[in-house]
Amino acid sequence: MPPPTAPPAPPAPAAVWAVRGAAVVLTAGALVLVFAGPALADTAPGVEDLDEVITNVRNWIVGLLVSVATLFLTIGGLRYLLAGGDPGEVGRAKDTLKYAAIGYGIAILAPLLVEILRGFLGLD
Repeated sequence: MPPPTAPPAPPAPAAVWAVRGAAVVLTAGALVLVFAGPALADTAPGVEDLDEVITNVRNWIVGLLVSVATLFLTIGGLRYLLAGGDPGEVGRAKDTLKYAAIGYGIAILAPLLVEILRGFLGLD
């Protein structure tokens, strides 16, 4: 009778985090490429007036905020899925998802903040 074999050793924690990190970076990169196109499409080489500059800056800010919020949403979702029942990791995942929601909220409010800025500058 052959001797019993030991179960395979679990992967080292560094290797697990390396795989998780690579997945997050690849997903985030893909999302930035998807959402950066509309933000870059509105920029023009020649700017005629300050109103157009403010509009372009607003479009960039909204695009960046949505990209970062989507990155946080992806990271939070992955952390939640990979938490494995660890209460500390689940809590960190929920915090990350909360930060993503805050980012989306700020992105939604960005045009309103730009309108307030235009009011201060008298560009209405």
